[in-house]
Amino acid sequence: MRLSRVLPLIAFALLVVLFAFGIYWSANHDTREVRSPLVGKPAPVYALPLLGDPERRVGSAELAGKPYLLNVFASWCQACRVEHPLFMSEIRQLGVPLIGFNYKDESADARRWLAQFGDPYDQILVDYDGRVAIDFGVYGAPETFLIDANGVIRYKRIGPFTPESVQSELKPAIATLGAAP
Repeated sequence: MRLSRVLPLIAFALLVVLFAFGIYWSANHDTREVRSPLVGKPAPVYALPLLGDPERRVGSAELAGKPYLLNVFASWCQACRVEHPLFMSEIRQLGVPLIGFNYKDESADARRWLAQFGDPYDQILVDYDGRVAIDFGVYGAPETFLIDANGVIRYKRIGPFTPESVQSELKPAIATLGAAP
């Protein structure tokens, strides 16, 4: 009988502790930051068809030897529209090739989207089924990876770039590679 009266009190106390821990955690950690276990490790080996030439495959072997940015985007991605003007202007001018990674998208939709908003990419790879994206640990679009000349992932951004994040994160990451103009 006594246990049935104390049990709800214990459950309530446990919930209070969990909520307090959650508040403490979110106050002391950037909840928008999801760390990638791949940063500092070799990028996955891949070869994907090109958007404009599906018979030709390009991948990690062809892109090796110089650093590049790999930008995961899709025509259905609203956040990609937010960051796209930065790719058309600032990011395009950073001195590293910009490789588009069209994620789970129809080719016709991607071509229409690029015709409407502009094409800042040196090449555009297509991951129709998202299998290569899984190897990269992609959560969704947009995501961007900075891959060095040796094929090692040096930086990852989840979500759209802002002018501030380009200045405070991306430019310094590129500068550490000695690739900035």
